[in-house]
Amino acid sequence: MCDVDLTLERERLDRVRRESAVVVEPPSVFRVTGPGALACLQGLFTNDLEKPGDESLVYGAMLTPKGMIVTDAWIARHGPTLILFGPARGREAMQAIFLRGLPPRLARAEDTSDAWAVAWVLGDRGFHTLVQSGIGAPDTAGRVSEQGPLLVALAPDGAPFAALVAGPVQDVETAARRLQLVGALRGDARDLHAARILAGWPALGAEIDERTLPQEVRYDEIGGVSYTKGCYTGQETVARLHFRVVLAGSGVGNRREEGQQAAVFQGFEFWPIRCGSTSPCGGSPVIA
Repeated sequence: MCDVDLTLERERLDRVRRESAVVVEPPSVFRVTGPGALACLQGLFTNDLEKPGDESLVYGAMLTPKGMIVTDAWIARHGPTLILFGPARGREAMQAIFLRGLPPRLARAEDTSDAWAVAWVLGDRGFHTLVQSGIGAPDTAGRVSEQGPLLVALAPDGAPFAALVAGPVQDVETAARRLQLVGALRGDARDLHAARILAGWPALGAEIDERTLPQEVRYDEIGGVSYTKGCYTGQETVARLHFRVVLAGSGVGNRREEGQQAAVFQGFEFWPIRCGSTSPCGGSPVIA
């Protein structure tokens, strides 16, 4: 589980939230290339990578065949290359998934975790600070652009950061210093975790463990899963939970009927319920 000390002084927390901060960390970074790179990752990732198009930034996860989260990641589509930014503790899991799931003739994953770093730009004024630094940025949220040796992305709405700046370690450090010169606080792991908690975003090793289903950590709400894309590893469980059941405790305004029994599915208990009088579903039976 997460072992980061999240104790922050109120003044520092307010600055991370309301102003701007930059946190440089060495996450797991994989570059996936090849004629079938997009199609192969589409079959491994919970979210839709095709629909947003080129130069997009998408959040999601890779799952076990039973639908449990193995690791989460941000994926940037940049030309023919897809770049995954995940938590450092998920590096070995990603390597194992790519070894099993990528046909060598169609796609190849290069682990650049030791050579690359990511600067996470936080705070309400994070975007303005990025613009003032002169580093450069895409035109709209959820998009990526190449700025010299760096890949810069603006976060989609609701994300726990304003932007990310990725590239070779030394170039990212130079970018972080430029952000500091125009007012960004140089933060650390505590600031990054505080920002994601305030945004209601889960993390591997904290809210996410080896038995966590996407719906248990709000993937529906934060845009981490697509129910309209094609098949991917673990989709069957995720789709069943979405279309046929509601996780116990996640339904609002719902009630169980007396005398009903729980059904057990892959170690989880699910209870038949009927929607309450204020529910928009009009009392039709569902399962939770």
